[in-house]
Parts: sequence; C-alpha cells; structure tokens
Amino acid sequence: QVQLVESGGGLVQAGGSLRLSCAASGRTFSSYTMGWFRQAPGKEREFVVGITWSGSRTYYDESVKGRFTISRDNAKNTVYLQLNSLKPEDTAVYCCAAGRIVTMDYYEYDYWGQGTQVTVSS
Repeated sequence: QVQLVESGGGLVQAGGSLRLSCAASGRTFSSYTMGWFRQAPGKEREFVVGITWSGSRTYYDESVKGRFTISRDNAKNTVYLQLNSLKPEDTAVYCCAAGRIVTMDYYEYDYWGQGTQVTVSS
C-alpha cells in the first residue's frame, strides 16, 4: 500500500511559480513510477508528467514541456513538481499517482492522492 499526500498548491498570478510536493508512505515508494495529473472544472483528467522509479527518465505533456519540472527524492519518499511560467489554463486540481509504468493512461496507476488546487489568475 502507498498513501500519497499532495501539498504546495495555491493562488498565483500568471507568470508565477509554485512547487508541488507529493509525500508517500510505505517502504516500496522507490519501486513505483510516479505521475502528476490535473483536472480542471468541466474537463477530463489529463496527464501532466511522469518519472521512472529511479528518476532517470521523465515524460512531459507538450503543454507543460519547458515550464514544469518533475523530480523525486526516494530517500524522502517525495516527488516534486516545479511549475514555472504559469498560465491561467494551468488552473486545475493536481494529483500525484503511483504506478508500475509511466503512462498517460490514468487507469494504469494504482494509488492516488487527493489533490492540491492550483489557481492561476490573469
């Protein structure tokens, strides 16, 4: 079992930055790939970025490439998402997820956090 808790969301102006954290419980955290998804009101959940268990490979959606950066610290059981150059269209609830492979398909992930709200004002 892995429990995930996100933090770091908030309200920021366009062009600003936030750093999201996802803290995991469980001794097997380092064996999981991790992903970040987001869901805006009235929209489908969408893949943002994923990272392999070792952190050696990352996969970004085109809409965030060059602006967002994912990283992980397995010693701290935490994955981070640095959000830079934020746009109003980035407004959403951001959730982290743990799975066995990095994929854009949300149903492939086994564990989910409850999410943290990111709101970007114009």
